[in-house]
Amino acid sequence: MLQLRPSAPVLIAAQAPGRKVHDTGVPFNDASGDRLRSWLGVTPEQFYNPKLFAIVPMGLCYPGKGRSGDLPPRPECAPRWRGPILGTLQRLQLTLVIGQHAVRYHLAEERSGLTAAVQNWRRYWPSILVLPHPSPTNNRWLARHRWFEQEVVPLLQARVAEILRAEGSQAPTRSRA
Repeated sequence: MLQLRPSAPVLIAAQAPGRKVHDTGVPFNDASGDRLRSWLGVTPEQFYNPKLFAIVPMGLCYPGKGRSGDLPPRPECAPRWRGPILGTLQRLQLTLVIGQHAVRYHLAEERSGLTAAVQNWRRYWPSILVLPHPSPTNNRWLARHRWFEQEVVPLLQARVAEILRAEGSQAPTRSRA
């Protein structure tokens, strides 16, 4: 489930579509998408505007169900097509690296795990931000790491609003409590 225009200023580099997304063909058309849009402070109309957001997962198809959730993206996918696709993004200002598989690809130097990569957000800010996967299966992680939604999400919302203003699209004035 790909959304791409070369002029998009924000890249969402995610993992792979889940079953519902695979069935509908709409990226982040699930509870993960609801949470991600909330973190970004954007409406669905803004999120699904390819002039604003490029959505390029590590795998383009649903990888199947595993013991503790969906399987990882197929390993042969990203090396084959990801570089040429990302090379078309001409005006990129912010890359959101979502989940451990995207971290391995985009930030190979981050070898201490996803939590450490999220905690190291200042190292890459304001052009790259590592996010935990917004899936409801990560509710425990978010509960243990409340600083993420208290400290990082408001800065993310402000950065996205700044980019959208520059693009002539106003973000809603809502904040996450």
